[in-house]
Amino acid sequence: MTLTIVGSQLGDEGKGALVDRWGGDADVVVRYQGGDNAGHTVVEGGVEYKLSLVPSGAVRGTTGILGNGCVVNPKTLFTEIDDLRERGLDPDVRVARRAHVILPYHRVLDGIEEEVKADDDAGDEVGTTGRGIGPTYEDKAGRRGIRVADLLDPDVLRDKLEYAVPQKRALVEDVYGLKLEGEDDRAAAFDVDALHEEFAAIGERLADEGMTVNCSDYLHRRHEAGDEILFEGAQGTHIDIDHGNYPFVTSSNPTAGAASVGSGLGVTTVGDGEVVGIVKAYLSRVGEGPLPTELDGDADEEALADDIREKGGEFGTVTGRPRRIGWLDLPMLRHAARVSGFTGVAVNHVDVLAGLDDLKVCTGYQLDGEEIDTVPTTTERWERCEPVFETLDTWESFDSAAVAEGGYDALPEAAREYLEFVADEIDTPIYAVGVGPDREETVELTNPFDE
Repeated sequence: MTLTIVGSQLGDEGKGALVDRWGGDADVVVRYQGGDNAGHTVVEGGVEYKLSLVPSGAVRGTTGILGNGCVVNPKTLFTEIDDLRERGLDPDVRVARRAHVILPYHRVLDGIEEEVKADDDAGDEVGTTGRGIGPTYEDKAGRRGIRVADLLDPDVLRDKLEYAVPQKRALVEDVYGLKLEGEDDRAAAFDVDALHEEFAAIGERLADEGMTVNCSDYLHRRHEAGDEILFEGAQGTHIDIDHGNYPFVTSSNPTAGAASVGSGLGVTTVGDGEVVGIVKAYLSRVGEGPLPTELDGDADEEALADDIREKGGEFGTVTGRPRRIGWLDLPMLRHAARVSGFTGVAVNHVDVLAGLDDLKVCTGYQLDGEEIDTVPTTTERWERCEPVFETLDTWESFDSAAVAEGGYDALPEAAREYLEFVADEIDTPIYAVGVGPDREETVELTNPFDE
């Protein structure tokens, strides 16, 4: 069977912990979109692993695949693999030959474009990680991208660089009015010879270590052989480029439908499996865009946000930026459940909400005098939404290890009522509850591989 893990909110829901937990029952774990702008933190036996590109399942010894829907920074890939090896692991990571490669000029352009948006006072900056993700996907759509397979053939690589690089240089110099000469350390990112030497060597390492695959064919054969396949999404539903709050979105599709497109395994195969939405028990996001339930009002709200941020470790895995904090938003979850077709959800960070004086959940919005129960299609309308809150009972702090060992009934009664309220509102059963960061600090009600 297949299992697809999807972020239900704005990313940072704790997907890595569930991929790591259920990845032990999988033979292959596939990242199907995104790049090294996604951070997954996995904790095993008190040891923390921070991964931004390598699939989280690598910590469990499964085969990890970066699918054709990913954009790959080879430097990040090799750094993470080498770091895992130094820590005593032996990660088996493969890369789709159809996946696109992030080049240094993509990172430069990412930074320039965000600077320009910030300077024009229009408020259009997205708050990207600056990793070159968007510009790489732009080149993919514009049919001028460089793919992993191109790195394996130095002649093809040079031809493609000689086509793409002059266009990029012209964009920087003629459109943005910047000069890439002399002391400008960005100039090397637009040097065809230097890029060719660097990325041809990367191609040699990929070939020498047998890391590249025809992803569709490889996964088809593994599935036909009876192997269990887990699809690991990055980011979250509401920064999906089609289904998120555009333009404050990522450049790929974190939703479940992209698991087929971004891997080459047929939609009937992927759709025949389980799709589990990962939910944070409250809300957080890095970057710009609407957040109707954000705790940013008076001093008490800001203090509460700071408390949740510290308890939940709400700082970006990739950037270290503090995340914005808000109450759980059910209209967002309803949208996510519809778009991806959840068969179950896992609710994480329930322990972070313990000990609060008040606990609220947004059940709907007021928009132009009308109450609605889902997210509007435009960012402009979403920004005007006022949250409709329901207040629920709070619960006291608890021993995460003891609850994980004791199971669902060991959770405080008010915490169970909170979870059941959420499950009823989105008409989706709860498969797991995260009560701490470690793999073992998860209460599992249903293992989707057993369904």
